[in-house]
Amino acid sequence: MVKHKNEFVCSNCNASFSKWSGRCENCGEWNTLEENFAAVEENGNKSLASRSRISGKALEYSGIKDILPSDDKARLATGFKDLDTVLGGGILQGSVSLLTGQPGIGKSTLLMQICAEISRGRRVLYVSGEESAGQVKMRAERLGADSDELFFAASTSANDIAKTIESGEFSLVIVDSIQTLSLAEIASAPGTVSQVNNCGNLLIRAAKSSDTAVVIVGHVTKDGNLAGPKVLEHLVDVVLNFEGDRYGGFKTVRAQKNRFGSTAEVAIFEMDSMGLKEVQNPSAALLAERQNTDGSIILATLEGTRPILVEIQALVSPTNFGYPKRTASGFDLNRLNLLIAVLERRTKLKLDDKDIFINVVGGMRLNDSAADLAVCMAIASAAAGRKLSEEYVVFGEIGLGGEIRSVFRPDQRVAEAKKLGFTNAIGPRTVKDSFVLKVKDLRDALIRYVNE
Repeated sequence: MVKHKNEFVCSNCNASFSKWSGRCENCGEWNTLEENFAAVEENGNKSLASRSRISGKALEYSGIKDILPSDDKARLATGFKDLDTVLGGGILQGSVSLLTGQPGIGKSTLLMQICAEISRGRRVLYVSGEESAGQVKMRAERLGADSDELFFAASTSANDIAKTIESGEFSLVIVDSIQTLSLAEIASAPGTVSQVNNCGNLLIRAAKSSDTAVVIVGHVTKDGNLAGPKVLEHLVDVVLNFEGDRYGGFKTVRAQKNRFGSTAEVAIFEMDSMGLKEVQNPSAALLAERQNTDGSIILATLEGTRPILVEIQALVSPTNFGYPKRTASGFDLNRLNLLIAVLERRTKLKLDDKDIFINVVGGMRLNDSAADLAVCMAIASAAAGRKLSEEYVVFGEIGLGGEIRSVFRPDQRVAEAKKLGFTNAIGPRTVKDSFVLKVKDLRDALIRYVNE
């Protein structure tokens, strides 16, 4: 006779306890106990893991060279060309994808538009544990998802959803969201570590056994990380991050993990009354309202493998308090503080009594080290009150010695600048193109181009 119970396992030392406490009694670490589902025999002497070891048998194995290559499965086109590229060619049948993003950013809208496209030739099921049928119908009508092959179900039972997936009646199943599901065998509330972990495992097994594509929506914490156990991200095939400002600006979808394609691609969207639309030329859209003032620099950056020109704005003003304020929107604040220190040390620019504000136009968030030179030149331009020529774009990484270092794929950045009519780029000396005005260090760049 087997009975079930919940236990709490320390993520630091793996010690288990029957109840939760703030501090692990074994190793002394705080907030490391996580709920886990366990099963033991009624007498309490043996766990299921011990019995499984005895009942197991040796695996049958074969050489890698002897394995026949599997046929490529058909992929489901999402209706968004760039999103298909991010996914490696579309949604693979039998795969499990996890879509995460801030509340209100448009996850349900994106998934409904995908359902509308795929349901034109295949059966699609949208399962919601958060919204009623009437709410989903209103969104579907607004987005034009009126296919006869698109179905809806409202459920929070992982057991029922998994059984429906195993039936194999649908090519695609959307589950919105994993934090609302629960297993009947577990007494804890939905959204707990135990529920999310076991519900995820159940859905994944059902998808693999029936060759059904499943997309799971995941909530995020206030830090932007997936709410729940990290093991869920390891189990699924694809992890998609939906990023951007939910109140406006561009929104991006990038793959944090992808077993079937590259993680360097990105899809860029904008929201209107008819849903999400792909941005075909983001560089032109970002620069359409630009005014060439001091503190404004055009950066040639990369989003995945796509080159984009984006405006970096800087504002430098005297501080009213003893401690200067540094604020960055769309740029890492720690990196900004480092660049300010390099500016003060290597160029003798006095900034210790100045408030500095950096903004990346269009709601973009930069993770490109090539933005260093553009940010520094924007700060210097704003501090000196001098404008950079509107015919220049800028890119380059800055070392602690103030040197300008090489960047990834400079040829694509240059090609994008030429396409939009710029005459020159300011960048590192390693670029073998006469279009680039080469600078050796930060001081050289500021003297030659900002002080004109």
